[in-house]
Amino acid sequence: MGICISVSEKDDDENVILFEERKKVLNGSQRLFSVYSKQGTKGLNQDAASIHQGYGTEDGTFCGVYDGHGGNGHRVSKIVSRQLSSLILEQKNALEKIDAIENGCHNTTPKDHVGTMKENSDANNFQKWKEAIVSAFKVMEKEVKLQHNLDCSGSGTTAVTIIKQGEGLIIANLGDSRAVMGTICEEKLVATQLTTDLKPELPREAERIRRCNGCVYASKEEPEIQRVWMPNNEHSPGLAMSRSFGDFLLKDYGVIAIPDISHHPLGSSDQFIVLASDGVWDVLSNNEVASIVWSAESEEVAARAVVEAATAAWKNKFPSYMADDCTVVCLFLHQKPQLQPFQN
Repeated sequence: MGICISVSEKDDDENVILFEERKKVLNGSQRLFSVYSKQGTKGLNQDAASIHQGYGTEDGTFCGVYDGHGGNGHRVSKIVSRQLSSLILEQKNALEKIDAIENGCHNTTPKDHVGTMKENSDANNFQKWKEAIVSAFKVMEKEVKLQHNLDCSGSGTTAVTIIKQGEGLIIANLGDSRAVMGTICEEKLVATQLTTDLKPELPREAERIRRCNGCVYASKEEPEIQRVWMPNNEHSPGLAMSRSFGDFLLKDYGVIAIPDISHHPLGSSDQFIVLASDGVWDVLSNNEVASIVWSAESEEVAARAVVEAATAAWKNKFPSYMADDCTVVCLFLHQKPQLQPFQN
């Protein structure tokens, strides 16, 4: 609480929001991140992205990518991109205050908890973040539903987010966007997927949907894509993911807005994290994306390099298909070296 924040749209791109601690902006601190969003050939760009520096702590960072869908998906993704990071931090600070009161430390602030009982504090801190994230996603879902003049019955957005705090990542995923880590191991670049694509055909997702009387199958028009459907209603919206904000027609049939949440400790060999909408992952592998990021001339151009490669891949691999929107956030954990020796 009490962080002075400036909000800006990056490079005149209304799909990208930067939240920055004003002190950092004034001091011109180096940005070890890049973000880029490009409209596909389907119409409006329904993707959005947000980066929040100075998040929770001076060196903390929040990154998120949001992939909208449906008639109002572009509006839903922008609402979530503007509000979700602040909601999570508000919930986390509220939990810290409650914890301080319960322990009789009425004057304790969240920062005072760091460093006590190191062997237990990391697990306790992750649990606090997890509770805050779940609460914030629930609040965000209600905010979307309460929007005036915005029909989200068949529209919504995914959300893949990471929170960097000290030497660890807290990862929250809702839908089929993805987060990937790039690590140098024995001079070889290794790409590690940090999230699971939450699609209807995933066994645990399909089981939940069917328990709620939802249906999972592919239509004759798109036999390669499994979707969630309302029962006995082939004309209802078919959703190609099993979790999302919005999509309220399907919320009684197993589609939820509760994210998968995990913790990933960071090591000195970890170099960067990439978040991207499924328009990128549909045409590029984890290894290909990691290689493009690591080979980029600088941190500032890495995200754009991935998006441009994905755009070219859509044209080459699926020339008769409409290309999806592509959005990428790259967060570097260290300044990029000028030379990046690695083996394929």
